[in-house]
Amino acid sequence: MEVTVPSRILSCGALRPSSGGGVGGRRRGSRSSAYPAPACSSSSSSSCPLSTAGVSVRASLTTGFMGSLAGGSLSSDLCGQKLRVPSLRLPLSGSKGKRGVVTMVIPFLRGNAWEQPPPDLASYLYKNRIVYLGMSLVPSVTELMLAEFLYLQYEDEEKPIYLYVNSTGTTKGGEKLGYETEAFAIYDVMRYVKPPIFTLCVGNAWGEAALLLAAGARGNRAALPSSTIMIKQPIARFQGQATDIELARKEVRNVKAELVKLYARHTGQTTEQIETDIRRPKYFSPSEAVEYGIIDKVLYNERGTDDKSVVSDLKRAQLI
Repeated sequence: MEVTVPSRILSCGALRPSSGGGVGGRRRGSRSSAYPAPACSSSSSSSCPLSTAGVSVRASLTTGFMGSLAGGSLSSDLCGQKLRVPSLRLPLSGSKGKRGVVTMVIPFLRGNAWEQPPPDLASYLYKNRIVYLGMSLVPSVTELMLAEFLYLQYEDEEKPIYLYVNSTGTTKGGEKLGYETEAFAIYDVMRYVKPPIFTLCVGNAWGEAALLLAAGARGNRAALPSSTIMIKQPIARFQGQATDIELARKEVRNVKAELVKLYARHTGQTTEQIETDIRRPKYFSPSEAVEYGIIDKVLYNERGTDDKSVVSDLKRAQLI
């Protein structure tokens, strides 16, 4: 924004500051007019440049450019010059300013003590190298678990990873939600990463979730006393032409053979025994799962059981 100061206005003293320190001698808190009447040196109103130009001093000062010059002296050197005033235009709505993002943790008062709000629980588990499987094995869950395993390996190749299992596998309520290949993908990554993986069943480990439970590091596969473990064969429903159904049946047989082989590898049972057991869903209590070879121990609370033969503290088992 540029304002031109006419030399006629300066010569007549219309903009000459008074001794009060401000333009026109205006003082803070004064109730008088904001600007005094123009002091024109000419005796006749017709010869005054202000009257001939039809410009009032009040209107000439509404631009606000004299605010930065209040208290100074205006000499004749300013006559005819252009004063550059900072533009007051606001930025366009489409423009985005750069600003820093500051994260604050605001404490709050609870009772008589100041406390911080509870942390993000998922991030807290992740920070302690805990991977929690609490849903059915669907593609989104598989993708997240694979990313967690790989990142935790790159973060530290020696510290163990803790896998907590509470899942019904690829089915829920008799409805199939995922495919067995989701469990195979997680299983392969568990065998691929370098850190040992300690598994713990904290609720249900059914179907393919039982395979992930058994795939943990030998000697560090555990279950809580109220958990349930179940193994079963793959479930599939076919629809289409006879040729398509035959191809799908062949694929299901291959999946079943792979599942039987993996169960036999981690439980110590023969493939024939596994095939016999998974014809119908077979449920295990934690102690039965230990005998079958799916897990290695059952974790009890030492203050809540009389069976001291299988008592194991969580910290001693390194599962928390």
